[in-house]
Amino acid sequence: MELDSRTDRSFARTRGRAALAAGVLGLLLAVGGCGASGDSSGSNEKAADSKYAPSGERAGAGADADGAASSAEDRADGKPSGAKAAPKPGAAATHVIRTATLSVEVKSVPKAVAAARGVAEGAGGLVATENTERLDDTYETSHLVLRVPQDRFQEVLRELAGSGKLLSRTSNAKDVTDQVVDVDSRIATQRASVARVRELMDRAEKISDVVALEGELSSRQSDLESLLAQQSSLKDRTSLATITLDLTPPDAPDDEGRDEDAGFLDALGGGWGAFVTMLRWVAVAFGAALPFLLTGAVALLVWRALRRRGAARTAAPAGTPEKEGTPAP
Repeated sequence: MELDSRTDRSFARTRGRAALAAGVLGLLLAVGGCGASGDSSGSNEKAADSKYAPSGERAGAGADADGAASSAEDRADGKPSGAKAAPKPGAAATHVIRTATLSVEVKSVPKAVAAARGVAEGAGGLVATENTERLDDTYETSHLVLRVPQDRFQEVLRELAGSGKLLSRTSNAKDVTDQVVDVDSRIATQRASVARVRELMDRAEKISDVVALEGELSSRQSDLESLLAQQSSLKDRTSLATITLDLTPPDAPDDEGRDEDAGFLDALGGGWGAFVTMLRWVAVAFGAALPFLLTGAVALLVWRALRRRGAARTAAPAGTPEKEGTPAP
């Protein structure tokens, strides 16, 4: 009995140890499976990353390349790499030619001229033309052509119109945007054409080819210069507005007023002028009729001479003496 109890105890201990070993082994297997599954999932994630990484890397590379290019351009332009480039003016910018004409009555024309010059120069413009005419010892008028920047056009107009009594005002605006764009495009095309002709001249070997290319280059350069002149004119007229200003004093005499206020000397001068004019017309008429008068006088003299001669011939037979022995009647 005692032996059986010992055998049972050793069998129980052995079974417990086997169960413990099996539990430890199962725990180790579980831990190994978790590690394997973790490695598998990690490898799967790496594979997925490697699958989609190229597009991301290309995008990143493109962005880096663009950033590097923009940084290089900024450094070349002398701008910091982090600064944003200034926006370029749009091709659809409006180009307008503005003109205006003012007629203003002022108390003192010289003072008004000086004020108008100051207004134009203060706005950043200039006086293009000034013409002052003195009517007499008291009155004078002035004609001014002012060029002012487009953005100060309305302001200058208001100041000039308020310098005296406004008699008339006209304003005009002409949109030449299409013309400016067309000229700019033609200039770019013509410059490229000139460059191509020069390149051909550098590669030409025959004298005949060089001569022909020189003529073509001269023609194209002439066209380019003409286009550049048009561009300069358009730029000047669209950047500076033109204002024509006429300044007159109040009650300025005109031709009618001078006729109404004519005095004795003026009347005497007018009468003498009319008398001299009449003498001139009489002389002209006499000169025109003189050939006819001379012809008529000569014809009259010839006619009278012939008439006298005929009368003499008629009177001669009547006065002849009678012969002797002829019976009296």
